[in-house]
Amino acid sequence: MTLSMRSAIAFCAALAASSVAPAQAGPTETPQPLMASASLPKIAVPDLLNSEAEPQLSGEAATDLGQDVAQPDADSAPAAVDSRPSGDLPSMVAQLSDSVPGSRELECLATGVYFESKSEPLNGQLAVGKVISNRSKSKRFPSSYCGVLFQRGQFSFVHGASLPTVPRGSKQWKTAVAIAKIIDQGLKESSVGNALFFHARYVSPGWHLKWVASIGNHIFYR
Repeated sequence: MTLSMRSAIAFCAALAASSVAPAQAGPTETPQPLMASASLPKIAVPDLLNSEAEPQLSGEAATDLGQDVAQPDADSAPAAVDSRPSGDLPSMVAQLSDSVPGSRELECLATGVYFESKSEPLNGQLAVGKVISNRSKSKRFPSSYCGVLFQRGQFSFVHGASLPTVPRGSKQWKTAVAIAKIIDQGLKESSVGNALFFHARYVSPGWHLKWVASIGNHIFYR
């Protein structure tokens, strides 16, 4: 190989070495760290039936933001109405007076009061009705007002298996209905207490029973 050719090859090798940087030669630029994606705080959004409606805050959240929260006004709440009759016996009768008893049992009780004591004072009618009620609660008699009335041989106005007809528009019937309701609801006590028997003053059945009271035209026993 000639000298000139060797010189040319050496020059090319030197030129190639100067243009390629060694892998770890010299300082390297420190790569900039990538910015991590920021997490935004989550905000609770209330579920709305109407997506365009403005959400309303309530309770503590509204208080914290200074919003006024409407509070129920105790004075504006409707007061409970007590439908129970009150007062003395005449007042209760006036409040409950009606031509319609409201049930078959009350009709039986009112019928007993009407036929046995319609001409008696109110406390006498209450006493007669109380005896019918007492019998329905005693194991010695049927357990219903109607059963007590239809028991054989107990009430002379009952004939057969049906109640006698009454003039429902009369004041005496409406009073008997009121007395029946007062007894059924336990609104007024009677002086006859737990008496189970009574008879008119003009008869003397000769019962060997304990006398309880005499009211109007009736005498009551137990």
